[in-house]
Amino acid sequence: MTSEADSRPAVEAVGLGKRYRGDRWALRDCSFTVPAGRICGVVGANGAGKSTLLTLAARLIKPTAGELRVLGEPSGTPELRTRVAYVTQEKPLYPSFTVADTLRLGRELNPRWDEDVAQKVVNLGELDHRAKIGSLSGGQRTRVALAVALGKRADLLLLDEPMADLDPLARHELMGALMAEAADRGTTILISSHILPELDGVIDHLLLMQSGRIRLAGDLEEILDGHQLLTGAAGAAQLPDELAVEKRVRGRQVTALIRTGEAVAGPWEATRPSLEELLLAYLRTPIADRPGTTTRTAGSAEPDREAAA
Repeated sequence: MTSEADSRPAVEAVGLGKRYRGDRWALRDCSFTVPAGRICGVVGANGAGKSTLLTLAARLIKPTAGELRVLGEPSGTPELRTRVAYVTQEKPLYPSFTVADTLRLGRELNPRWDEDVAQKVVNLGELDHRAKIGSLSGGQRTRVALAVALGKRADLLLLDEPMADLDPLARHELMGALMAEAADRGTTILISSHILPELDGVIDHLLLMQSGRIRLAGDLEEILDGHQLLTGAAGAAQLPDELAVEKRVRGRQVTALIRTGEAVAGPWEATRPSLEELLLAYLRTPIADRPGTTTRTAGSAEPDREAAA
């Protein structure tokens, strides 16, 4: 039987905002829900607010406006420390510690520590346990940071661009470890990434961020089902402006991503977009920065401008 705690969202935001200095808002009016047990991709251009959102969820900073609940509790709840793990882009490990020292620190600080999982992640990289963190490459430090995060056995795992400095084989291995973690323990994972293809086949939930706001949020399959990728001859037919996310003209051919689950009249070849096609279309056509912009769920979004290439 599922308990009430298990059924609560892993992360839930209502009107969430974060202002750093003056009138510069890193996040503004963000409302979304990430169900427990999901692998959620947090996607957006540089400066979209991804790192700020993850840092808020990790309790390292406080929101300026709105509410953020993590694992059913207000984000400032001290007890969340043992239930949330966060790997930042910088991977701030102690450079004078050895790999063995770092794992021992993780073991002593985390009551639910899983030594087997941590050792497995380190050993896959064939790391010398006597090597100091400061002597490791960026990819090797990333592996140690992920070993500590997975060894913590957290209920929520926050990963900010974790794979950027890993080679393709290491990315594949560690993505497999993350998927196994989610499947075996029901761990909720929020992962931001600029490498869009690495998210395909991994995430099942999506947060698309632009200009500090949430552009799309929801179940990935529902979002993809709510869009079509159309291909046709330039000038052969018109699309309703309210449906088009992006329209690109290349010579005599037009491709357009539209928000609809219904057939569109005209000489169009319609296909379901891939995750990468969907994300690139939205990222190429940012919304106007309007104060009223709020979360769009399961395929709905603000009208966009036409883009020609």
